[in-house]
Amino acid sequence: MTLMARMRWGTVVVLAGAAVLYAGDKKDKPKPATSQVVDSGSFGVFVKGQRVVTETFSVRQDNGVSIVKSQLKETGGSASSGQKSELEMTGSAEVVRYEWSDGSGSLVVTPNNDFLLEKIMTAGSSKPAEQSFLMPSTAAILDNNVFVHRQVLAWRYLATNCHTDNGTQKCQQGPLDFAVLVPQERTSMTVRLELVGVEKVTIRGAERELLRLNLKGEAFSWTLWVDEKDQFKLMRVVIADDNTEVVRD
Repeated sequence: MTLMARMRWGTVVVLAGAAVLYAGDKKDKPKPATSQVVDSGSFGVFVKGQRVVTETFSVRQDNGVSIVKSQLKETGGSASSGQKSELEMTGSAEVVRYEWSDGSGSLVVTPNNDFLLEKIMTAGSSKPAEQSFLMPSTAAILDNNVFVHRQVLAWRYLATNCHTDNGTQKCQQGPLDFAVLVPQERTSMTVRLELVGVEKVTIRGAERELLRLNLKGEAFSWTLWVDEKDQFKLMRVVIADDNTEVVRD
């Protein structure tokens, strides 16, 4: 069984970046006229210590719209056989459009009044299937295997829970609940993020001090670590129940 089939939800933006991604609705700050890269790179996905997938991603802001792209490539496979996705959001974290494809099918999510409307196209079908979700456009997109979506959610949490006091970033340790949509599963749910604090974590043989956050849902529990010294970028994810670790390359 490939990682794409195995890693599911049931098993399952940097304060500076968050300020860029989520300040677009403030009237006293003009929207940028040019594209700005907030983050880019790749995550290695390891199951029982073996690398099985690489996710290449980018996060940028273009004229007030944040664009999050991801491409997954299985180890030993071609890039064209992997998953691709693109998420567009406003500065107030409202979904503008989400697209996903894997070579055999595709889907699109867009707001429709008080709903999020998902259209699913499968190979050989002439007309897309449709499914509506009674969710606000500010619901977070957390699709299967797309770890940059978890980073964006962590930034959103930190932007809400952290502030600057005399030049020092201070964060409140408390949980926040988020309504999320998992498009590939065609399901919605509520997840909870909570800041635990600073921990020493070993990544590729080097010990680092990172901020730990716990991401939990009804049927899963993930641990995330972000680097407060490097724009709160997501550095590591552990999914203990699946013997899975995700590390920034």
